[in-house]
Amino acid sequence: MTAPLSSPALHRSRPKVAIIGAGPGGLAAAMLLAASGARVTVYEKDEVVGGRTRTLTSPEGYSFDLGPTFFLYPRILKEIFSRCGADLEKEVDMRRLEPQYRLLFEQGGDVTKLDASADLDRMEAEIARISPGDAKGLRPFMAENRAKLEAFRPVLERAFTTAADMIRPDMIKALPLMKPWSTVDRDLARHFKDPRVRLAFSFQTKYLGMSPFKCPALFTILSFLEYEHGVFHPIGGCGTVSTAMARVAERLGAEIRLNTPVERIAFEGKRAKGVEIGSTRHDADAVVVNADFAGGIPKLIPDHLRRKGWTDKKISKARYSCSTFMLYLGLDRTLPGVAHHNVILSEQYRQNIGQIESGEIPEIPSLYVQHAGATDPTLAPEGHSALYVLVPVPNLIVQPDWATQSARFREIALDRLKVLGLGDLRPHIKYERIVAPQNWESDYGVGYGATFNLSHELPQMLLFRPGNRFREVDGVYLVGGGTHPGSGLPVIYEGARITTGLLAADLGLSGAPSRPTADSGFRAATPVTAEP
Repeated sequence: MTAPLSSPALHRSRPKVAIIGAGPGGLAAAMLLAASGARVTVYEKDEVVGGRTRTLTSPEGYSFDLGPTFFLYPRILKEIFSRCGADLEKEVDMRRLEPQYRLLFEQGGDVTKLDASADLDRMEAEIARISPGDAKGLRPFMAENRAKLEAFRPVLERAFTTAADMIRPDMIKALPLMKPWSTVDRDLARHFKDPRVRLAFSFQTKYLGMSPFKCPALFTILSFLEYEHGVFHPIGGCGTVSTAMARVAERLGAEIRLNTPVERIAFEGKRAKGVEIGSTRHDADAVVVNADFAGGIPKLIPDHLRRKGWTDKKISKARYSCSTFMLYLGLDRTLPGVAHHNVILSEQYRQNIGQIESGEIPEIPSLYVQHAGATDPTLAPEGHSALYVLVPVPNLIVQPDWATQSARFREIALDRLKVLGLGDLRPHIKYERIVAPQNWESDYGVGYGATFNLSHELPQMLLFRPGNRFREVDGVYLVGGGTHPGSGLPVIYEGARITTGLLAADLGLSGAPSRPTADSGFRAATPVTAEP
């Protein structure tokens, strides 16, 4: 991908920014910086953009999301597109799902289904089928988290650069609502008594690779966002959003160089002066790192330049999320009755979490299954289906022996799919790909195979997370799940907005980054109802 030579962003009088990686954060940064007048070059090691938010394809005609499978709270991305003179809804066919997903609770040999709906009347009825007394807790939960998000959003929309940022008025106002002494599950217990209902509003902590029994209570806002703002599917898969972001960035003059791995950042003293590719140095006034933090920083920045902060030793001793075992299956049959998104919650869910944290591989794991064909016919040939299976598993720090476990665990995962009521799918598999923890590390540069990056415990949030303006050296900025505010697509996009705001101010760019606006709520295309 190359930018047109006539683009004004290539004028040599403008500051030059090198971006390492074309993942969601790198693409958002490229868009915003190009719109602000910088000369932007993105260096991507792979042959496609998107990082983990890309589309996998097979010769047989199946397509799969590699990582994220839906968009939550797309307001932020819509604002970024708008700031760059583009309309997200015109660039991407984004559909709101109703119901949002199906939960399958295993208990005593039986399976109880709950179709999660953003229609609160319908959701109350769904909850009442499982636990009549808990239905009355839904609207108070929504009201409480609406206030929590409103109070905490300013904190998530700004940088944390010094200790003084921890005691600013917005932080002091939000702190009581954060309830740092509590957990997601404990906080939900005030509204819902049935553990299954609490799981319906807490399994979302897996978006952060964390346990609802340890994840800070702040993150009850994750499920709130789903019910308040919707769950969206881009037709063609989430990779279409990455492609659209690259397209807009190029229209603004950014250059995207694929198959171009950066070996290291070039420094003069402690100041970054560009990037090194092969034996060639490419000068830049600033460098934005979108590589996975644990996987990328030790290779890109010498340890001696980080001796007062995130040294190799500190990175190795940090707390990381779980990993995921992935199956991408092309099937020669349709899947009637299977919803678009399915979450199978094992009766041993809490035990699963303990096993994952201790490095034990669960024998009866919980898992997530995407059957996008319930909504989107473009992802498989007619009469066929593309099935995405994600199983949370230990990362490589606590379970380094994954390479010898993958074949056995494949059989466990395939057996678990029988919960969907489809019998044994093995005879119908016409295409299969596995991405296990060791593959996340070796093929995609994910440190320790920790798919969701640094964990989101309070000692690794806000000021204690790697800074958007990387504090250890000069001229280096971070985007992605390893920096503030954290992981998850909407949070990564917000982080890119924070980072580019700092960088624009440091380089004296005239354009301002995207900022929230009062009327920027996302209006979806006509909702598509998934197959019942």
